[in-house]
Amino acid sequence: MRQVERTGPVPKAMNGPESAAARERAKAAKHVAKARAKVAAGEDRPKTYGFKIYKDEAVKLALTQLFHGKCAYCESDYAAQAPVDIEHYRPKGGVEDDPDHFGYWWLAADWENLLPSCIDCNRRRYQILPTPETASLAELDESAKPIWQTGKENAFPVFAGTRAYGTSADPFAESAAERPYLLDPCRDDPRAHLRFLVDAAEPLGLVVPKALDQGAPDALPLLPAGADIAPDQVPPHVSARGAVSIQVYGLNRLGLVQARTRILRHLALLEQMILEADALSARLGQSPDPGTREAAALLDAFADRLIGVIRTMAEPDQPYSEMVCQWIDHWLREMNS
Repeated sequence: MRQVERTGPVPKAMNGPESAAARERAKAAKHVAKARAKVAAGEDRPKTYGFKIYKDEAVKLALTQLFHGKCAYCESDYAAQAPVDIEHYRPKGGVEDDPDHFGYWWLAADWENLLPSCIDCNRRRYQILPTPETASLAELDESAKPIWQTGKENAFPVFAGTRAYGTSADPFAESAAERPYLLDPCRDDPRAHLRFLVDAAEPLGLVVPKALDQGAPDALPLLPAGADIAPDQVPPHVSARGAVSIQVYGLNRLGLVQARTRILRHLALLEQMILEADALSARLGQSPDPGTREAAALLDAFADRLIGVIRTMAEPDQPYSEMVCQWIDHWLREMNS
């Protein structure tokens, strides 16, 4: 997950008090009010209001441009895999494990509440996840079968006592005062809560909740839980928001770990090639022969091109670029130590 600044104009369908979104919000408010009254009278809860504005093609295009065609949560390129889900950060029609909640209906067509998501991050599916005993990609791959359900669906855990129900005259103020556990890449800095294992002896594309201070133990062992993780399960020395986000979004599911591990292996190869080219260039550069020194210069240029490849892999439009950025930071610290 990489921090993204929500720039650019708000899509027309969602912009202003006379927009299609504003009209839909007014209708949804009446629908929810009637639904609450029916439930209070002992009747069955009516179906969720049929929100449509968030599906506007201009909204989908704007999200694709903002996130460079990547999932907001896992940074996978969704265009090459499956159609994108327009994800509601705060769920529009109901909240998991809170039967009294009628959803964040006032945010169903709010531009700030929408994110592009791949199917695996957004929909509840069985996945193979690492356990505290997982030490390598091979061990994760050899796991018997998918046993954990991950995917956000309608999950939206918040810190106790901060839940917004949209019952006041200003539901937007209610949701603004909430303290959610799940990370939003447009509101939060994921790097403050998530750490990739870029320093592992063997490349392994796992992400773990970040330790709260440098003196605290590492975030391992991994939590043996899926999307139904309870925040109080999280060890107190690591980011609870990071831990809950990893489990709910399924950021360590097998396919994702495999893809990130391939990137780490590629980076390790590039690093080795750069170091070997630099070492050979240093030796050749000491030769009195002009041709040999010219070869050393060519090796230097080759190493620079390899460094350029690594920099490109860290650009915002590249898959798993936040992991690459953390890998680069670790590499530079190693080089300067």
